[in-house]
Amino acid sequence: MSAEKRRSSSSGTAAVPIKNIERELICPICKELFTHPLILPCQHSVCHKCVRELLQLNYDDSFDAGSECSMPGSPRSRVPSPSMERLDRLVRSGSISSPGWRRGSVTPRVTAIPCPGCQHDIELGERGISMLFRNFTLESIVERYRQAARAAVAIMCNICKPPQLQEATKSCMDCKASYCNECFKLHHPWGTPKAQHEYVGPTTNFRPKVLMCPEHEMEKVNMYCEVCRRPVCHLCKLGGSHANHKVTSMSSAYKILKEKLAKSIHYLISKEDQVRTQITDLELLISQTEDNGQVAERQANEHFERLFETLQERKSEMLRSIEQSRNRRLNHLKTQVEEYQGMLENSGLVGYAQEVLKETDQSCFVQTAKQLHLRIQKATESLRTFHAAADPCFDEFVLDTSREETLLKEMCFGGVPDPPLIDLSHSRVYNEASISWRLSDDHLPTDHHVVEYRRLGGPSQSPSQEDGEDSGVWRPTEKVYGSSSVVCDLEADSLYSFRVRSCRNSMFSPYSPEVTLHTPPAPALGFLFSDKCGFSAERLILNKRRDTVESVAGMAFLLAAERVQTGSYIGLDYIIGDTGISQGRHYWSFKVEPHSYMVKVGVASDSKLLEWFHNPRDTSSPRYDHDSGHDSGSEDTCYELSQPFTLLTLGMGRLFIPKASSSSSVSSANAPSADPGNRVLPMPQRIGVCLDYDACRVYFYDADTMRCLYERQVDCSGTMYPAFGLMGSSKVQLEELITAKRLTF
Repeated sequence: MSAEKRRSSSSGTAAVPIKNIERELICPICKELFTHPLILPCQHSVCHKCVRELLQLNYDDSFDAGSECSMPGSPRSRVPSPSMERLDRLVRSGSISSPGWRRGSVTPRVTAIPCPGCQHDIELGERGISMLFRNFTLESIVERYRQAARAAVAIMCNICKPPQLQEATKSCMDCKASYCNECFKLHHPWGTPKAQHEYVGPTTNFRPKVLMCPEHEMEKVNMYCEVCRRPVCHLCKLGGSHANHKVTSMSSAYKILKEKLAKSIHYLISKEDQVRTQITDLELLISQTEDNGQVAERQANEHFERLFETLQERKSEMLRSIEQSRNRRLNHLKTQVEEYQGMLENSGLVGYAQEVLKETDQSCFVQTAKQLHLRIQKATESLRTFHAAADPCFDEFVLDTSREETLLKEMCFGGVPDPPLIDLSHSRVYNEASISWRLSDDHLPTDHHVVEYRRLGGPSQSPSQEDGEDSGVWRPTEKVYGSSSVVCDLEADSLYSFRVRSCRNSMFSPYSPEVTLHTPPAPALGFLFSDKCGFSAERLILNKRRDTVESVAGMAFLLAAERVQTGSYIGLDYIIGDTGISQGRHYWSFKVEPHSYMVKVGVASDSKLLEWFHNPRDTSSPRYDHDSGHDSGSEDTCYELSQPFTLLTLGMGRLFIPKASSSSSVSSANAPSADPGNRVLPMPQRIGVCLDYDACRVYFYDADTMRCLYERQVDCSGTMYPAFGLMGSSKVQLEELITAKRLTF
C-alpha cells in the first residue's frame, strides 16, 4: 500500500473541512499562515522568521532594516520589539547569555523571548533557535489548507521543462521533489532503490522521515520527557539536560496522547448540540450587549443633559442675582452723586438754602428753615465721614469650583470593574460571618466593596417567618476597603446567602456568584488551648497563640516505648480548652491535619479530667478507653450508660463513628450500621462540636456543610470542657473566629 493510501486510511473520514480551521493556522506574531513553525517550550508555535526577529535586539539594525520592517508580512510591522524594561529584566535574570556578548557590545545575544501566546519568558538556552523542534504536523496541515484554498492552482512537475511543463501527480519525500507520472517512472525505475522511496500526493512541504534531536543532531528522538513535554533522544536521558527527568517510550507517549486527544475530540463532537446551544446563547448575549450598550448611551446622555440643565439653571440664577445687585448698587451710588451735587453753590440743596435766606418774613422763614437746617447738617456730617453708598466689589459672587472640577476630572469611564469572587477557603460563618474574596489578576484599583447577605431560612423557622420582611431581602453592609468583611448578628442554624460587588469611580461591578453558608446550631465558644491543666510539655507543642497543638515523638515517647509490651500502646496526651461550659448551647470548630495518626475530640467533665490528669498511665490496653476505635466490643456496654465525656476518634484521614446502641440515641439519618466499613467516613476538612448542656447532648458536625455526623447523650453533672487527645504525630488547629475574642483579650 502506498504512503498516500496509508495516510488517508489511517486518518479516517474528515470530520471538519480543512477550510474551517484557518484560525488555528495563524501565527500570533505576523498574523499570517505559519511558515516553518517552531514549537516553543510552552507548547505554542511561532514562525521561524518571527522567532528570529524577536531575538534581534540590535536597535541600530532595526532602524536600518527599513526594507524588511516595511514589508506587510514582517513581524516588526505588527508586533513591537521587546521593551527596554523587559530587556533589562532579561539581562538581570541572566537570560542574556555571556558567550557572544563582549563588554561594550551593542548586540547582546538574547536567549529568552516573550511567548506571544502566554506572555511567559521562554528560555531558549545557549543554542537559541536550534534547540526548538519544527512543528511538522502543523506545517503539513497548513500545506493542506493552502492547497484547499488554491484548488485551482496546481503544483507543477519539478523535472519537466517549458513548454512541456506538466502538472505534478506525486511528490517524493526522499527526493523532496514533485513529479508528473512520466517523470516519476523515469526517476524511480522498478528494481532500483529509488523504487522504495516514500511518495505522497503533490505537496511543497517535505518533512524529514525521522525526527532528529536538536541537541544531538546525529541522534533520533525515541523517548518523550514528561517533565519538559518534548521528544528527546537517549543521550539527553543519559547525560544531558533530561538526565533526572521522567521519560517514557515514544510509542507509549504516542498511544497515550493519541487516546487522550481522540477522547477529547469525541467528547467535543458528542457535545455538538450543547455547543450550538451555547453559541445561540452567546449570540443572544451579543444582541443584548448591543441593546444594553445603546440603553447605557441613552442614559448617559440623559444624565449629562440633566447636569447641563442644572448647571444652566444655576448659571442663569447667578447671572440674574449679579444683575440685580449691580442695578441696586448703581442706583444707590447715583442717588449719592445727586445728593453731593446738591451741595454745590447755586445748585441743589445749597441753591435752595440760598433762596430761603432771602425770605424776610420771620414766621415763614422759621417754618421752612428748621427742616432745611436738618438737611444741611446731615449733608455736612456725610461730608465729614464720607462713605460710598454701595461697594463696587462683587467678591460674594466669585465661585470656588475647584472641588467640583476635581470631582469631574476624577470621573473615569474606563469600564465597569470585574466582579470579585468569594474565596470559600478563607470564608467562615458562626454567629458572625467572615467573608473573603479575591479580584481578577488584571483588575484595576477599586474604591471600595459592598457585601450583601440575606437569610434563606432555617430548620426552626416557621412558614409565616419565611414570608416575613427579612426573609430573602438583601441587606448591604458598610463600605469595605479591603478584601474581607465580618457580618454580625446572624441567626443560629440558618442558611445565608452572600454576594459582593466592587465600586470604582461610582461605577459598580456585577455581583459575584452567590455563596450559601450555614450558620452553626449555637453561638461560637471562644477559647484557647490551656497550657496549665494537665498539659504535657514533653509530648505536646503549643504555639504562642495557643490555638494550635501538635503531638511529636520526642525522647519521653521513646523512653516510654521501651516499657511497651505486645498488645499495648502509648497513652493519649490530653489537652483541654481554657473555657468551661456550665449552661446553654455552645459550638466550636477546628481542623485536624490529615496526616495525624490518631486524635480524639469531644467534651469531658472536670471530674473526668481530674481522673485522667492525676492518674497518668504510660501504657494502656486498647480495651480500656471508651470509643478506642477498635472493634473489641468493650465500649458497647459502656455506651449503655451516660458518661461524663464523649470522644470521637479521627486519624489517618478517617473519622470513626462509634457503635450505636439503644441509649446513645443516634439520629436515624446518621445512625451507622453494624458493618464496620459503614462506620468509617472520610475525615472532613473541618470538624464542629456542639454541646447542649441543658439537654445533656453533644453533636459532631462536618463544619463545611453543617451535616450532623454523630450525636449522643452525655452526663453534664459538672463543668464541661472541650477535650482533645493526641497520639503519635498529630496536629489540631482551632478556627480563627473561635480564638479571636480570646486572643484579643
